[in-house]
Amino acid sequence: MVDFVQLQRRMKEQLDQDRAIQSVETAGPTIEAVVAEAATLLDVPVRRLEYEVLERGSAGFLGTGKKDWKIRAYQRIADQEDEEDEDLSFEEFEEEKKPVIEDKDGEVFVKLTSDGAMLKVTAPVGKGKRVTLPLAMKALNAKMVKEVPEDLAANVVKEMDGEYVRVGVFEHNIANDVSAQVDVVEQNMKAFIIIKAPGQGGFDITAEMILSLLKQNRVYFGIDEEFITNFADHPVYREPALVAEGLKAINGRDAYIQYNFENNQSKVKIREGANGRVNFKDLNIIQNVVESQPLAKKIVAEKGTPGKNLVGEPLPANNGKDIPLPTGRNVHVGEDGVTIIADMNGQVIVVGDKINVESVYQVNGNVDLKTGNIDFLGSVEISGNVEDGFFVKAAGNIEIRGLVERANLEAEGDITVHQGIAGKSSGRVKAGRSIWARFIENTNVEAGNMVVVSDGIVNSQVDAFKRIVVKGKRANVVGGHLRATEEISADSIGSPTSGTETICEVGYDLKAKLRHDDLTGKRTALEDELTVLQRDLQTLINIKKQRKVLPPEKEIEMKEMMEKRQGVMTSIKNLGNEIEKLELILSQDHGGRISAASKVYPGVRIFIRDVREDVRTEYKAVTFVLEEGLIRAAKYEEPEEDGLEMPNGNSAD
Repeated sequence: MVDFVQLQRRMKEQLDQDRAIQSVETAGPTIEAVVAEAATLLDVPVRRLEYEVLERGSAGFLGTGKKDWKIRAYQRIADQEDEEDEDLSFEEFEEEKKPVIEDKDGEVFVKLTSDGAMLKVTAPVGKGKRVTLPLAMKALNAKMVKEVPEDLAANVVKEMDGEYVRVGVFEHNIANDVSAQVDVVEQNMKAFIIIKAPGQGGFDITAEMILSLLKQNRVYFGIDEEFITNFADHPVYREPALVAEGLKAINGRDAYIQYNFENNQSKVKIREGANGRVNFKDLNIIQNVVESQPLAKKIVAEKGTPGKNLVGEPLPANNGKDIPLPTGRNVHVGEDGVTIIADMNGQVIVVGDKINVESVYQVNGNVDLKTGNIDFLGSVEISGNVEDGFFVKAAGNIEIRGLVERANLEAEGDITVHQGIAGKSSGRVKAGRSIWARFIENTNVEAGNMVVVSDGIVNSQVDAFKRIVVKGKRANVVGGHLRATEEISADSIGSPTSGTETICEVGYDLKAKLRHDDLTGKRTALEDELTVLQRDLQTLINIKKQRKVLPPEKEIEMKEMMEKRQGVMTSIKNLGNEIEKLELILSQDHGGRISAASKVYPGVRIFIRDVREDVRTEYKAVTFVLEEGLIRAAKYEEPEEDGLEMPNGNSAD
């Protein structure tokens, strides 16, 4: 509450501030120009300026009667306190001001209290209307307030500071005083106030009365004083109003595991291709992880937050429950004590609520639409077949108990196919080490070490960087192209009836040969491109010689062609250098032999290093070797048995 003495003191302070205001007078042809000049002289933004017009300007008529604008300008008092914010740019300031406050008219309040008749006026917001003195006097008259000094009421209206000021007296009727009651409910957690409207001459409800009532009802905590102040000015009668609310206790959240992988093994994620089609073979069932990869993290339990009721009594809260880390096989807990980390490459799975990393992925059945393609950072064991159109890729070994059809297999280690490989002319099998199979038919095969087959190879491209050994009761090679660095050995090679060509090559570094063939093909393509470039470039050169000048776009084209030609020539040179190095490796003697325990039929073509021999007669129990630059048929030599045994299991070692 503000009394008359306080009001006088505030008015004096306001007068002192008004006297301290620095003002300037400016003149100019337009109001915008003089306002801008005043802002410059006062060193404040235009938005912080207030001014009064001393003389209004006029444009005159036909050059006569022209008159400048003249103003007195000064900085707004309210904005002087905001100068600390001047480090913000104008744009930033305007950005902050963008959430515009809704326009609101000023309000007038009259309360009848034990201190007398009290008047409060609030300032308008935005473009709202100010309270006028007649409106304030009308509100006072409605409450039967007497002896109101008009100048005092006028000052309250002018100041608009939102404080109650005693401005007069009234005839108090105690029987008409406002009545109020406080209800405390929900086990001292909420307090409501219900008030009955006062009659003529009765005291109005005030914030102080509400606060006193709350204390009388032992409400000390959770009081919403801002709401109470507003409620006292805008009371709602005969309806409960929530004026205080306790603080509920919040139990802490239990610890939980945050997985970095899909721990629901039943979910199948189907991937959409670039063409918008779904490939149902890519089911992404396997979740590969690498050594030291974080797999999961325990989010620790939270402590509970105690509460407090309206009386001020504490309300206890429970802390969240902890859980153990679900560590299984081939994982460990990181230094932070909450992160589970993989010990090895492999598949992450959850078994019995434990996180495990498995080095071997097992398929109990066929690789088909149910399993999808397999791409695994470990070894793969398949109890059934690999059906047409699927691929199996492994960072370790692949072991297949059944048959491989028109499919693709790729392993960094060994590949073992117990029943055989029937590629239907488009299958491909590639191993970083060796391949074992019962048979190989119509398939492209490549092994970093050996290819070992028991029942025969038919119409297949087989490359082995060391040996190809076909050894068994039906260990025949019929048709196809076989290449190995050291040895090709079988029971029989070729066919007495089939017209399919059978080619066998040994005696050179096959890896270098494959690389040599690849680079030679690239060089040939670049040489063809260079021929076309030189022809087109020469055409432009001839045109320039005839016309002395080329159009700008043709000059640019010729320059680009010359730069491209230089790049192609450099690439051809680099490829030539690498091809020369490979040819040096290929010229080295790696021995090499081709053997048949039973027969080699006419029509078989044999290469040992760069020497070719077409078999025209049938040979029995023979080994072909290179001696003094010629291929010679010698006595049959058994292949070395070392390393020919089919591996047992899928060790990645």
